[in-house]
Amino acid sequence: MSGFSSVISLLAGQAGISAPQWLVDWWAEVCHTFYRCFIKEDRWKMLRDGVVVTIEISLIAAVLGVIIGLLIALCNLSKNKFLRGIGKVYTDIIRGTPSVTQLMIIYFVIFAQVMWPKAIIAAIAFGINSGAYVSEIIRAGILSIDKGQTEAGRSLGLSSGMTMRLVVIPQAIKNIFPALCNEFITLIKETAIVGYVGLVDIQKAGDFIKSATYEAFMPLIGTAIIYFIIIKVLTLALGLYEKSLRKSEQR
Repeated sequence: MSGFSSVISLLAGQAGISAPQWLVDWWAEVCHTFYRCFIKEDRWKMLRDGVVVTIEISLIAAVLGVIIGLLIALCNLSKNKFLRGIGKVYTDIIRGTPSVTQLMIIYFVIFAQVMWPKAIIAAIAFGINSGAYVSEIIRAGILSIDKGQTEAGRSLGLSSGMTMRLVVIPQAIKNIFPALCNEFITLIKETAIVGYVGLVDIQKAGDFIKSATYEAFMPLIGTAIIYFIIIKVLTLALGLYEKSLRKSEQR
């Protein structure tokens, strides 16, 4: 730590600043902790690899969640009692149990004998979980479209399926896009529990660094900053895309 203190004192002297000794010592300790946590033994590479795992799982789960959510939403809106029952049971079970429990059941029970990559199995678990919430978002979006749109499609000779696919759903997507973005952001943060099945994501990498250095503050703050940056960049990107979707609307 004395080396860091000497460097800081030298820089302060060159800048003509007389830094208090306590501040010099504190900053030296921060730099030393940062070095031990992230630079020494290339521990930052664990966080880098964790970012890749987190993004990979989140993207696959988001796609699966939208597909499952759309199917379940159509089941819930169906006039068929059996399909409505399937949608209701699925939604009730998924929304009524913790995501970590679902992850462990899918990994250790359902896919216990399947030799698939851990990331794929985890993505399936999160996709199934997300599908229940996405289904309610899509259902609300479809119900928000005026019935006149459906009647107009049918009057043009379109079948009920074609009307739903070509007329109703495209309009509903524009209305539910912000809610879908929020669900995707929530999904990224929920993947922090994949360490329970042996995957090293951002959070688990931070835990490994914490265990190796016996430092809690720096690894935890580091993981929090990484999550914040990922979500902030994603929020800005999705916000720009949402604006492009609404260019044709009259305000």
